Amino acid sequence: MAMVDEPLYPIAVLIDELKNEDIQLRLNSIRRLSTIARALGEERTRKELIPFLSENNDDDDEVLLAMAEELGVFIPYVGGVEHANVLLPPLETLCTVEETCVRDKAVESLCRVGAQMREQDLVEYFIPLVKRLAAGEWFTARVSSCGLFHIAYPSAPETLKTELRTIYSQLCQDDMPMVRRSAASNLGKFAASVEAAHLKTDIMSIFDDLTQDDQDSVRLLAVEGCAALGKLLEPQDCVAHILPVIVNFSQDKSWRVRYMVANQLYELCEAVGPEPTRSDLVPAYVRLLRDNEAEVRIAAAGKVTKFCRILNPELAIQHILPCVKELSTDSSQHVRSALASVIMGIAPVLGKDATIEQLLPIFLSLLKDEFPDVRLNIISKLDQVNQVIGIDLLSQSLLPAIVELAEDRHWRVRLAIIEYIPLLASQLGVGFFDDKLGALCMQWLKDKVYSIRDAAANNVKRLAEEFGPDWAMQHIIPQVLDMINSPHYLYRMTILHAISLLAPVMGSEITCSKLLPVVINASKDRVPNIKFNVAKVLQSLIPILDESVVEKTIRPCLVELSEDPDVDVRFFATQALQSINQVMMSI
Repeated sequence: MAMVDEPLYPIAVLIDELKNEDIQLRLNSIRRLSTIARALGEERTRKELIPFLSENNDDDDEVLLAMAEELGVFIPYVGGVEHANVLLPPLETLCTVEETCVRDKAVESLCRVGAQMREQDLVEYFIPLVKRLAAGEWFTARVSSCGLFHIAYPSAPETLKTELRTIYSQLCQDDMPMVRRSAASNLGKFAASVEAAHLKTDIMSIFDDLTQDDQDSVRLLAVEGCAALGKLLEPQDCVAHILPVIVNFSQDKSWRVRYMVANQLYELCEAVGPEPTRSDLVPAYVRLLRDNEAEVRIAAAGKVTKFCRILNPELAIQHILPCVKELSTDSSQHVRSALASVIMGIAPVLGKDATIEQLLPIFLSLLKDEFPDVRLNIISKLDQVNQVIGIDLLSQSLLPAIVELAEDRHWRVRLAIIEYIPLLASQLGVGFFDDKLGALCMQWLKDKVYSIRDAAANNVKRLAEEFGPDWAMQHIIPQVLDMINSPHYLYRMTILHAISLLAPVMGSEITCSKLLPVVINASKDRVPNIKFNVAKVLQSLIPILDESVVEKTIRPCLVELSEDPDVDVRFFATQALQSINQVMMSI
């Protein structure tokens, strides 16, 4: 070891580890490249480390992926931007491997390096690299090249720019669908770097070719390009070139293409402006909402609120609402679920009268849907409707449904209702809440499912915060404390949990007079789980109560528990006693 020349040592270790049979060692070595480069210095990194990495490209995909990632942030270690070009050869090689994620990461790193390179270096090194990849014999190289044009193009001289546009056009007509797919998905980025004059001619003719491709996987990526190109073109050009394509795509024979249109449509509305949206895109959207494939209806239903926001209320009521009514009784639960997750957002768009007249019946039918996810999605967005129609109407029409859901057979639905209760309480006000929902909140503390009992304890605390300690003293505390006598130990544990949550809200006086005696009494319980939970609750009460109460009441109880036969009870009691000692020492 001493004989090895010190600066040589890191590269020797790296080479050894990179040739090791253990993949983890090879991975660790690659992830430490920056440390090794610092040890070698900039010059030796350029002359020894980078060439070595260029040769070492037949490893496991995991190692190559790590290498592609590391090289993207390697410019500082090779001597800054003036030497950035030395990183291109190893990354170029990685762009041609078979594994897609390695190629994608290599392209991402090349873009990162290229974005920092000087203009003359881009022309001298980066653009030839793009051309080499685009002319590659293997489709993998050509696929990778498509993601690099937007970096190479802005720095190219005029003659090279024309050549790059021609090459990109050829890639869009490549024999391999994978290459055409890559060209279609990168078209938006490339178009953004092309001058406006060429955008309407060269880029639009490339785009037209892609939209008529015989592979649906290429056409659906062209749909994404529609939105990107729409933002680059003037509105009148957008109407002339993009709008007809979208209208055709919305009737494409492949459901996957129609699905992409449904996902992208509202972005295109912004690009083409209000008039064409009204005349062309609304009918296209209505077609998608009534599509015979459930997946397309799901995508379209999920965008219904965003689409309505672009339209005026009259148009939404006239064209979109009839479809929404149909979707609310759709045969696919997933369509109804997608609709339920966004339908509440339509209320502010339509205004109070239309919401009451048109939307409320749909909400009520979805609240009674047989599938829990549909009901859940409606419950979680109720506040958006409350802002529009007011609490009186909401309580008359929706509260009976909420009370019904509070006893739903699916525990996740009950859980969603519990989490919504504090918000509902603040909107309904204390009087209304006591009448309708108070009993429910107590009932949940005795639920068969732990998550519900836990959420119910938190709910009780949040209600006490909302309505204040005096209200809690009247309506919550007596009923909660009654439950400590429940024959089932799990319910008794829930009450202890509720007490620990309520104590900070109620303050030291009520905690001392009402809550503490119940906890002390529970320490005599025959079930060890209750006793160690008592120790935990007492520990949480220490900061709230006076020092004298801690010494006279809590400490003796904990001392007794610390001598319990059960090991867990002793452990938590001892922990709580240590906590008391720490508090006393800090005073």
